[in-house]
Amino acid sequence: MTKSPQAIWLAATFRVTVAAIAIAAAALAGPSLAHAQSADLVLCDRLAADPADPDRPADVRGTAEIAPSDIATAIKFCGTASRGSRRALYQLGRAYAANRQLPEAAGAWRKAADKGSTSAMVELGVLYSTGSGVAMDEAQARKLFERAAAAGNPRGISNLAALSGGASADPVQARSLLAKAGETNPEAQYQLGLMIADGVGGQQDDVTARALFEKAALQNHPAALERMGAFALEGRGGEKNSAAAKAYYEKAAALGNDDARAALKRLECPYVIKDKRGNFVTHLCF
Repeated sequence: MTKSPQAIWLAATFRVTVAAIAIAAAALAGPSLAHAQSADLVLCDRLAADPADPDRPADVRGTAEIAPSDIATAIKFCGTASRGSRRALYQLGRAYAANRQLPEAAGAWRKAADKGSTSAMVELGVLYSTGSGVAMDEAQARKLFERAAAAGNPRGISNLAALSGGASADPVQARSLLAKAGETNPEAQYQLGLMIADGVGGQQDDVTARALFEKAALQNHPAALERMGAFALEGRGGEKNSAAAKAYYEKAAALGNDDARAALKRLECPYVIKDKRGNFVTHLCF
């Protein structure tokens, strides 16, 4: 039976109307869903990003330690954002670790490492090397550090060098790899500075170490700022300057560095009171 022109017109109009509604709904829902997902990642970054993570965007500041009051919120938003972001997966592991949920942290870092996060490889390697939250497995730790080091992760390189035993633990090679990565990476500059300051893998040189710490400090690397404070206070590798040391410590402390906070406390209370047996009693402040 042939349909009337009016029936055909009505059917076509219905299909167009349904399509228009679907397109409009998608246009409205799409941005909302995308915004919700990006908001989760933004909050995850704000609370749990690692300043030393190579995946961290340049406009994300990061925090050396997740604040205790932020842990539950970080777990919530990083958990949601981790469905589509390996950086969020790594940061979820950080939040779990801050909450002393090491098995959960290991699980998140394992997934992030499988997706290529070199920071997750390093953290998971640390767990395996210490037996924290997982069974101790030095061979597995070495494999993870080697993967991270091969990808240029500075902590992967330095941890591999520090790992006891094994032909892969080569501090001389670690210095070479860190020097190459340190051309642009503040974490590599800091790690190389530590090795040179301690004479690991080559000659000990306070002047060169200080220059590396200063280079990383200029990029707001918290631990490098703390080291610059210590070197300035002691006059290691350059000028002794107590005022500059305090300024470095204050900046590092503001970025969450606990060693810098402790150093500032020592500057405020430099004298130690002991009893007649030589036991610590208290600090004398001024």
